[in-house]
Amino acid sequence: MTTVPKLRASLSEFLRRVKAGEEVLVTERGRVIARLSPPVASPALPESLREMEREGLVKLGTGRLPKNFWRMPRPNDPNGLVMKALLEERAERGRSPTVPPSSGRA
Repeated sequence: MTTVPKLRASLSEFLRRVKAGEEVLVTERGRVIARLSPPVASPALPESLREMEREGLVKLGTGRLPKNFWRMPRPNDPNGLVMKALLEERAERGRSPTVPPSSGRA
């Protein structure tokens, strides 16, 4: 819950919280006058995730990739740890732990 002056002063923060799935009630002189809530189609996020975002431990994504995503350099993984983790995860899920064909990119 927040007051109109607090909402004005920190609108971006309250909108970020609404995007994270939180509902914000706005009061004026002690009476609720408005409710800010995410669209109905927005997936509900666990409270623990919303709390972590408020604390700055995680940043919730928008669901969109940056425009230059496919041109960004890939991170170095000289020991193949990412591939190893992927194969282990697939094995745990019952998928075949085979190495996918190389895409020709390093």
